[in-house]
Amino acid sequence: MDFLTGLFSTDGLLIGTVLPFLFVLLIVVFIHELGHYLVGRWCGIGATTFSVGFGPELAGFTDRRGTRWRLSWIPLGGYVKFIGDMNVASAPEAFDDSSLSPQERRMAFHNSSVGRRAATVIAGPAANFLLAIVIFTLIFSIYGRGVADPVVSTIMPDSVAEQVGMKPGDKFVSLDGMPVEQFSDVQRYVTVRAGTTIEVVMERDGELLTFEVTPELLEMEDRFGNKLEQGIIGVVNDNETGGQRVESYGVGESFVMAVSETWYVVERTGGYIAGIFSGREKADQIGGPIRVAQMSGQVATLGFVALLNLAAILSISIGLLNLLPVPILDGGHLVFYFFEALRGKPVPEQAQEFGYRIGFVLILGLMVFATWNDITMLFRGS
Repeated sequence: MDFLTGLFSTDGLLIGTVLPFLFVLLIVVFIHELGHYLVGRWCGIGATTFSVGFGPELAGFTDRRGTRWRLSWIPLGGYVKFIGDMNVASAPEAFDDSSLSPQERRMAFHNSSVGRRAATVIAGPAANFLLAIVIFTLIFSIYGRGVADPVVSTIMPDSVAEQVGMKPGDKFVSLDGMPVEQFSDVQRYVTVRAGTTIEVVMERDGELLTFEVTPELLEMEDRFGNKLEQGIIGVVNDNETGGQRVESYGVGESFVMAVSETWYVVERTGGYIAGIFSGREKADQIGGPIRVAQMSGQVATLGFVALLNLAAILSISIGLLNLLPVPILDGGHLVFYFFEALRGKPVPEQAQEFGYRIGFVLILGLMVFATWNDITMLFRGS
């Protein structure tokens, strides 16, 4: 009985973790593949299979165009297999299209122009970014957004802010010349700039003051006990003096803010990836399915809106990941198409095949590394 309670309770494995994980991942994967499929159809390319998940089919149906829509057993991705593809990655293989009918040859992926192939490939990541914008727009327009004035309520003892002379009541005006409108602008700018000097302009009693501030890197804990490192200067904004409130917005304003929010996540994620390669960031924040499942379960306890917000962020991350110039990923396909457009003919099949093998090894290595990070995280938290 205890096993069933742990499995089906709201904070148990099935209801509390697995279902939120499947909701978040499957909607993101479905939209990504739907982008490929719809633009492929618009470009006159036929599809034989649309699969959410890998492995054996769990359920499915065949539409009137002959496309098999399927839900597969392993929900860790998906694919659209177009006419003429020999595998789900559209990797180059020797293929004799004599078995195809004349109509199928016209609709085959590899017989389409390089522009149409590129449009079909880039549509997947583009759909991920669009999904995030739609989700953020819905959240902002229906539930509003929490904001706070860029005012310092409290200075943490022995902090960077105290050392440079900041005081409670100071109001942020700009950071490195960029205007500050809300306290969240300060948080977002500072957290990713540990060790980097920032020029801060603040207003005190009608006078503008300039400080040179270098955020220090500290390990913090979120509300779920997850550890993360970020830059801080030691300023706090509270409800009493910081004007914390929820503001409502129309659909148009919400859309503009949603685009801005999506771009912020793109910048921060891209900056983190670049930071790993430059040595500025640790790679221990890279997570795999275990971490996504854990985060989904944790965020689900905060409500459906928080889970939607996570889906938007994950959608952006998957869109960015797929745009990396690694063969097998969408970005790798686009690199090949770029050189094909320059050369006026496809990249030699042997070069493509070698690239795809290298890409497979890189992605496999990333998956192993992410899973190792997940396991290490679980043991740290136990």
